Amino acid sequence: MTSTPTPPVSIALLTLGCARNDVDSEELAGRLAADGFTLVEDPENADTVVVNTCGFVDAAKKDSIDTLLAAADLKESGRPQAVVAVGCLAERYGEELADSLPEADAVLGFDDYQDISGRLRSILAGERPHPHTPRDRRLLLPISPAERQAAVETADLGADIDIAIPGRSAIRRRLDGGPMAPLKLASGCDRRCTFCAIPMFRGSFVSRRPSDVLQEAHWLAEQGVKELFLVSENSTSYGKDLGDLGLLETLLPELTAVDGVERVRVSYLQPAETRPGLVRAIATTPGVAPYFDLSFQHASATVLRRMRRFGDPESFLGLLAQVRELAPEAGVRSNVIVGFPGETEEEFQTLCDFLVAARMDVTGVFGYSDEDGTEAAALDGKLDDDEIRARVQHLNDLVAELTAERAEERIGSTVEVLVEEVDPDGSRDGAVEGRAAQQGPEVDGTTRVLGVPDARVGDLLRAVVVASDGVDLIAEPAGGQR
Repeated sequence: MTSTPTPPVSIALLTLGCARNDVDSEELAGRLAADGFTLVEDPENADTVVVNTCGFVDAAKKDSIDTLLAAADLKESGRPQAVVAVGCLAERYGEELADSLPEADAVLGFDDYQDISGRLRSILAGERPHPHTPRDRRLLLPISPAERQAAVETADLGADIDIAIPGRSAIRRRLDGGPMAPLKLASGCDRRCTFCAIPMFRGSFVSRRPSDVLQEAHWLAEQGVKELFLVSENSTSYGKDLGDLGLLETLLPELTAVDGVERVRVSYLQPAETRPGLVRAIATTPGVAPYFDLSFQHASATVLRRMRRFGDPESFLGLLAQVRELAPEAGVRSNVIVGFPGETEEEFQTLCDFLVAARMDVTGVFGYSDEDGTEAAALDGKLDDDEIRARVQHLNDLVAELTAERAEERIGSTVEVLVEEVDPDGSRDGAVEGRAAQQGPEVDGTTRVLGVPDARVGDLLRAVVVASDGVDLIAEPAGGQR
């Protein structure tokens, strides 16, 4: 008697949030594929839908919950048998999320990642695991960064060690076939910004070893990746727990030397920690995008102190002057928070004046809102919601004008554009869309290059900027396709 083989279980992974979450999803996908699961793109064709949630700000939380509810609706009319929440929202709220969202069949935390296949099989078999119980992940590792690597290698810190506390090689399966891929440098954060809850659910800062980063870079290049996007909660801290705070400066040229890699981009730099050697490395190393993702958050020294951050307009403008002296065409982006508790009109004006002087390519504007468990939630001097919205609108209008002007300043310059889409509007006019060196993925605008009918996704084109549209650029080929 021959037994009928059991068909493989299909999984759809839906990812919300930042590029760090993209890496986590690809690591989960790698584990699942290695254990015999079939990965599908369309949740309607999946036995199980896994939603990798974001728990950073209210809007991201809402998107995560809406995605979980939409996936749960598919169980009524389609194939999915289970919907599972993972990621930062699940890690941060655990039981609370499960109680408020009974439509989800399970809420799993980072500790469940290493045995994700076993967890999903038990859920499909009808078991309902106890929801993840949140804990302060900053307490998992020694306070001293120098002692953390030994703890990562030897201590029993739970099954999440590859994801929430990286340091060992992780299995990874690409979910996006594009020419850019995020590459995680580190996980966690040691800063104690009063508005931010990320360290509580991501844990203390732990660097990945350079050998692991390089090994993964080679693997990504073999998958056709042309641009490596280095991600972490704080890239300026890379190496401090490995005994070498200058390790990123050493690692960058090694990454650009990986066969097939055309460009390396660094994300999320803390201005107060951005040392001259790192500025020089990013601005002048061949193959590294002269791109500075500087997390200013505000410009008023007094607001920054209440945020438990450091800086002022003079020091920030001095840092930008260093950048532009070494790389006049460098791209600069930042995020700022408006309406922080106690923010006066004078402090808000300081921020506005700084942005005018800074001439950044992109600035993300966020209105302050209380985050559970943060110090700022208990601060006095909360601004009225209407006042916060008015200041956000004012700053967004200013930023739109400033960034459009900055894009116009680039007309006539020569850029190298990584092609990410051919014939983006279906007009067959030989246009392609991609990103120049000063444009980071997804949030920094794009460059449209006209008249290149033979270009392919992944090509690097030299082009001359001929026009701009907001933060987006329009260019014509200058020759030198690679």
